Amino acid sequence: MDISNSVIIGTPFRDWPISSSREEVYAAAAFTVSVETPADIAARDALLDRAMGSGWRRKASEKLRRGRVPAQGLAFIARDLKGDVVGTVRLWNVVAAGLDDSALLLGPLAVEPSLKGSGIGSALMRHAIHEAESRGHGAILLVGDAPYYERFGFSSEKTGNLAMPGPYEPHRFLALELAEGALDGAHGVLGSGPINLVGMV
Repeated sequence: MDISNSVIIGTPFRDWPISSSREEVYAAAAFTVSVETPADIAARDALLDRAMGSGWRRKASEKLRRGRVPAQGLAFIARDLKGDVVGTVRLWNVVAAGLDDSALLLGPLAVEPSLKGSGIGSALMRHAIHEAESRGHGAILLVGDAPYYERFGFSSEKTGNLAMPGPYEPHRFLALELAEGALDGAHGVLGSGPINLVGMV
């Protein structure tokens, strides 16, 4: 597997095998995070089905993603060192009244069920946030469990005047400002952003 353009990340020491050679420990513990390619789509969708069930396609967030591609350069996968896709996260351009076109919607975030707790989800989140900020995006929004996403700086503090285009639980609608004040004055229902070309990544 070519990992020249990947970030290599190891799981916490507590998860390493007790009696293994250095090579075996590395192979068991490490994974890579890289930009998703079209060749990854089938494996990614299969992972989402395993991790979230087929119902993920009916969530309110999917109304903002269906028929579209992620924001430029902001779709990531994690692979184990065999090359299998074991994690995924994507970010999408979204708009709303009072919100400029630098805002993003994150999701879905998913990890291979047997590897939950290995640090893959956290690595994907931190990488996605870093890359979004480096590309000049002002804010990231998502619908998810607050106790998990708070560790990355997300809260519902600035989403009270915004809404998703479908059923959702307001206390799970969270945001992170990458630029101070990026969500000031934002209100109304989120809509699809300016990029809407199927078949590109």
